[in-house]
Amino acid sequence: MKTKSRKKSQILQTENDNKLIFARLLVGLIFVSEGIQKYMFLQSLGPGRFTNIGFTHPFFWAYFTGAFEISCGALVLFGLFTRLASIPLLIVMITAFITTKVPILTHNGFWSFAHEYRTDFCMTLLLILLIIYGSGNKSVDKIILHSKNR
Repeated sequence: MKTKSRKKSQILQTENDNKLIFARLLVGLIFVSEGIQKYMFLQSLGPGRFTNIGFTHPFFWAYFTGAFEISCGALVLFGLFTRLASIPLLIVMITAFITTKVPILTHNGFWSFAHEYRTDFCMTLLLILLIIYGSGNKSVDKIILHSKNR
């Protein structure tokens, strides 16, 4: 029983920092927006894009990815299970890097790659920051942890 409680505390534990809300807002809003767009713009951002990249079963992967981006993005936005929610989003970013950015690097060179990867690079670093430091003071994680310790 103590181990279960300790694991919960480790997941919810967060830095005593108000500035992490900015990282959460950026990550959360961008991922929620991108996830919704996978359902709205089927050819350019949804299954059509996944077909162009070379995914088999593009409808499944587009909607699967979109669902994770929306749900995990919302969790990060509110600061609920931020560390856990950031992990699938980091996997999405790594997959996007391998499937879309590495080909740009190999075919078009470094500067074209650097231009295309700039936003993804920032998002990846922000996700790593949230995994390391948690969601900060202004978060549901902090509220749950604080009420639990009373």
